[in-house]
Parts: sequence; C-alpha cells; structure tokens
Amino acid sequence: MTEVDALGERLFGALTGALELFTVEIGRELGLYAALRDGPLTPPELAKAAGIDERYAREWLEQQAAAGFLTADFALAPGVAEVLLDEGGPAYAGAASQFAVGVALLTPRVIAAFRSGEGVPYSAYAHVRHGIAGFNRPMFDHLLTTAWLPAVPEIEAGLRSGARVLDLGCGMGYSSVAMALAYPAVTVRGVDLDEDSIAVARSVAAAAGVADRVSFTVADAASVTGSFHLITIFEALHDMGDPVGVLRNAGGLLSPGGSVFIADERVADEFTAPAGEVERLQYAFSVLHCLPATRAENPVLANGTVLRAPTLLGWAREAGFSSPAVLDIDNDFWRFYQLH
Repeated sequence: MTEVDALGERLFGALTGALELFTVEIGRELGLYAALRDGPLTPPELAKAAGIDERYAREWLEQQAAAGFLTADFALAPGVAEVLLDEGGPAYAGAASQFAVGVALLTPRVIAAFRSGEGVPYSAYAHVRHGIAGFNRPMFDHLLTTAWLPAVPEIEAGLRSGARVLDLGCGMGYSSVAMALAYPAVTVRGVDLDEDSIAVARSVAAAAGVADRVSFTVADAASVTGSFHLITIFEALHDMGDPVGVLRNAGGLLSPGGSVFIADERVADEFTAPAGEVERLQYAFSVLHCLPATRAENPVLANGTVLRAPTLLGWAREAGFSSPAVLDIDNDFWRFYQLH
C-alpha cells in the first residue's frame, strides 16, 4: 500500500468513526439506548417508548446494528450498557460523542478565530463542558480517593484528619464531591469561572448529600483567598490564562505543611512527530477547544491542552515552589504533580 493509499484509508476510517459518534449522541440524547436496556425493540416499539418518529427509529436501529452497537435483532450489543449508559461507572465512555458533537458545532467559530486571533468563550462549548465532566467523573468516582490521593501519605493523612480543601477549576464538581464523600471530616470549596458549571456542581453536591461541607464559587483561581491544607487542580491548569499567577496565589493560600496536587495531560516531555495516540487526541482538542477558549479570556499566556511536564515544573518554580515533583501515579491520560 502506498503512502497516498494509506492516508486515504486513514481519513475514510476517521470519517466513519466521526459520523458514528454523532449517531451515538443521537441515541444518548433521545434516550434510545436506555429504552433498549431491558431488551430488543422493533422500530414501532422504540418509537413509542422514546417518543420519536417511527421512520427515524428504523433508520437509527439499522445503522446502529450495522455499526455493531446493536445486535441484528436490535438488542444492545455486549458492553454497550456499561460504556454508554452507566454514567459514573468505570467503563463509561459516552462522553466521546458529546465531545465530538461539541467541537463540530463550534468549528466554524474556531475557523473565524484562526483568522482574527480572537477566541471562542468556554461558555459556548456546552456539549464539550458536559463531555469533560462525563469523561472525568469515572476517574474521580473510582480512582481519586482510592489510588491518587492515597499515593501521597501526607495528603491522605491531612484529609483523614479534616483538611480544608480548595478545588480550583472544579467544573461540575465531581472531584469536590468525591473527596467529601471519601473523607467525612473535610470541607471543600470548589472554584470555577464558568457559571453554568458551578450551577451544576451545586446540584451534584446536594444530590450526594454533602452540600453542608462542599461549597462552590464563581471566581478567578488567581484571586481566591483563604487558608487550605490541600489545593487541587484537575486537568484545568493548562486552560488557565495566568497559570503562574494561579500557582503563586495557591502557594500563598497553603497552611503550614500543605500541598498543591495537580493532574494534567500525560504527554511527552518534548514535541515529537508523529506523536502517540493520546498526544494526537490532546493536540486535536487544543486546536478545537482549549486554545480558543483560553484566547477568549485575554490571557497572560495561552498554553493549550498539551502541557508538558518541564513546562508545568517551570511554572511552579517561577511561582515560588522550590521543589515541585512529578508523582509516581499511573494513568493513561494524566500526569500528577505535588507542589509544596
């Protein structure tokens, strides 16, 4: 196969995958997978159960079966319930279709931003906002308090004894709530610039029964005040328009013996091409979402999604942390850091 043929096949496969993700999002938003959870349905039965048009129901069912998401008799294929329906479960990946639709909807605005040098505000990326929360929630629910935080004994000990926690760039609050649920003595304050995310976060905390110990504020991470034993930043530092200012402010908020715990993208220390699959994904997100969203904030700098370890460690030293460290915590997508 020639290089020309291989590239053509690669683009054709990518097109098929992208279009199938859009059909997955149709199934998610309309509740079609949920309607099929208890068993197969015919097109008329699905149309009635989901409140949709019968002709569209038939086309979607056939397409999903052709793609392998359903069986030939229109039942959920093995694994589909865990991957597309069980939000918060360890195998959940339904956020992939939210990401795909979200960036596709905003691509014309990104093209305009390329020409003007301006940005696309984070508030415009509604599907992406929910996709980020959906992708990260299983990790917060299943790994944050069972593997990541316990990997640093002094952090774990502080949480067990009732630490005050500041969760910067908290998004929809799943990280804040996970910490409160696992450590009954802590209080957590979540901070984010996005008003819609904070509104969702408050409802998440209320539903989990921890609203008495978890609060959320719309604020700039570089200007938060208070005193905290632990400050966390989960996959948000690369999106902040003044990362050194945020870290410098965080250092001033730490109580004696406190730490900043950061998770951000696991990418190579230096630019290489071609890159691995995860870094390719991060770069695509950077072009389509993270860089435009940061440019919309009139930033001190706009890093984009690809935050390399030497860059983050350099920011930390500039912010006044003398010995920032990369932690030995395994994850396919994130690298972890401790600053104190």
